[in-house]
Amino acid sequence: IQQMLRAPGARAQEPMVQMLFTDYKYKQKAVFTGFPSSVQLTCQTIRNVCACTYISDVWPQWMHRVINHRYMNETNEQKLFKIANELLKTEKAYVARLHLLDQVFSAKLMEEAGKGTFPVEVVKNIFSNISSVHTFHSQFLLPDLERRMGEWESTPRIGDILLKLTPFLKMYAEYVKNFDQAMELLKQWSDRSPQFKSIIQEIQCQEVCGSLTLQHHMLEPVQRVPRYEMLLKDYLKKLPPDHLDRRDAEKSLEIIATAATHSNSAIRKSDNLKKLLEIYEMLGEEEDIVNASNEFIKEGHILKLAARNTSAMERYLFLLNNMLLYCVPKFSLGGPKYTLRTRIGMDGMKVLETSNEDYPHTFQVSGKERMLELQASSEQDKAGWIKVSVTELGKRAPRWIRDNEVTMCMKCKESFNALTRRRHHCRACGYVVCWKCSDNKVALQYDNNKVNKVCRDCFSILTGEEPAEGKKKGILEIGAGQFTGSSIMCGFLQYSEKTKPWQKVWGVLPEKECLVLYLYGAPQDVKAQCTIPLLGYCVEDSPRPTDPPASFRLSQSKSVHSFAAESEELKQRWLRVMRLAVTGEMPERPSSDGNGTSMDDSITQESTGNESS
Repeated sequence: IQQMLRAPGARAQEPMVQMLFTDYKYKQKAVFTGFPSSVQLTCQTIRNVCACTYISDVWPQWMHRVINHRYMNETNEQKLFKIANELLKTEKAYVARLHLLDQVFSAKLMEEAGKGTFPVEVVKNIFSNISSVHTFHSQFLLPDLERRMGEWESTPRIGDILLKLTPFLKMYAEYVKNFDQAMELLKQWSDRSPQFKSIIQEIQCQEVCGSLTLQHHMLEPVQRVPRYEMLLKDYLKKLPPDHLDRRDAEKSLEIIATAATHSNSAIRKSDNLKKLLEIYEMLGEEEDIVNASNEFIKEGHILKLAARNTSAMERYLFLLNNMLLYCVPKFSLGGPKYTLRTRIGMDGMKVLETSNEDYPHTFQVSGKERMLELQASSEQDKAGWIKVSVTELGKRAPRWIRDNEVTMCMKCKESFNALTRRRHHCRACGYVVCWKCSDNKVALQYDNNKVNKVCRDCFSILTGEEPAEGKKKGILEIGAGQFTGSSIMCGFLQYSEKTKPWQKVWGVLPEKECLVLYLYGAPQDVKAQCTIPLLGYCVEDSPRPTDPPASFRLSQSKSVHSFAAESEELKQRWLRVMRLAVTGEMPERPSSDGNGTSMDDSITQESTGNESS
């Protein structure tokens, strides 16, 4: 660098350099692909060199000279040492991450669970065997690697250490297998317990977390074993055929490769989960989309054509395997980038190509929630949206609705039982249906065109046959999922009518029918068990001796409906909205997060002006 600083006319290109550094990638860290991770130049170093040299001529020559001199002329022994040292450095960082998960997150949550705030089993199921993984790496693998690197001059090998310890990597199978359930429990209890959520957020704000969420840190063990495999393959490439360490290194690689097979599918899921977390942060950390069963497909800028005039407004779309997120960009410094306006479920969604003389590249998206006329940036972009939106059915494995999320067939609405109407999954859309509604078979592309059982609606879509016209929906036949994004209040309640036994229900106060309480057996049920018109009822807050904690009642004449919330705080939220509803007033959504609030608190309905469809 000092030689280049003395080059004649070194500062002639300084204005060009300053303009070049407005590019984002130079504000971070430049990593030159194809070289070891140690070949990294910080932004300041590049800035100093570029500001004092000819960009077009001197910089490439200087880079080649530096890299060739410093790295390409390394001996094979030096390369092996660098790979082993890289393993040690990454192992130290990994053990620090495991300590954070085991001794900070898990320990703090276990301490609070011991007070009875939430179940201890929840914390154990979230972190699985992370304590065993942490112990193995911190007390065995890392100390052995540190000792070996300290005596590298006399013993330049790592294969023997890995051969001795890599069989223990099979313990990762348990962690990886539990990963989906851990993510689901983490989301569920963050919504259900304010104390649970508060502890996690408090730790995430600490410097040791590096501004990353708990979910990000929990991805690290899933990805670690395949990284061992990559480093060991690189080590073997540089290892001479007759080297003393070759046999042990090859055997170690076989064991690691076997252990890595447990992680490969989970890594694909973790990459998808990372993307969902990014979207979650871009939407202000309020939208319930971080779910292991959700799969990201496509995103991009789009223009929305207004129905009442010829204006076009900038919008942004996120397409997942089960929904289309229609968002509005917002201007903020470091905050959410988008506001979610509408979710359109993939079930029943239609995408049609349209023609507009004033606006080219247009297409129409219509679903149960709303209809949108959109304009893509090009014909290719338009074709891409239409293709992924229309042809995903049968080409991608669907999100399976869990058995415990429904109590009735999601097509015919008949209740399940253990003998005559058991649960089945449609292999195309993932819905839980009865045997009558899944008595169709069709070849699915994602399953190598094998014939699978599908529901009648998916059979009709995939084969082109017109679906049989069903009966007209009754007032109870409104799916709980249709209230997503448009409920004043929703959440689990214990419910008892008069003297009947208590049962767990999913209660919803829809925004459009805020004077009616819908009670479902589960959040994804397509038919309500009953409805209670609230107008005229009396809300009673005084608990009876036999009632569970956080209970309240609705009474009118001889009709008595008893409820119990999951906490006193949630009870007060329900009471606030119900006391308004029984008088005929329109309640507003509670502003706080958590279970028992609106499922999509930040969703705001589009105005009836330019945004109307």
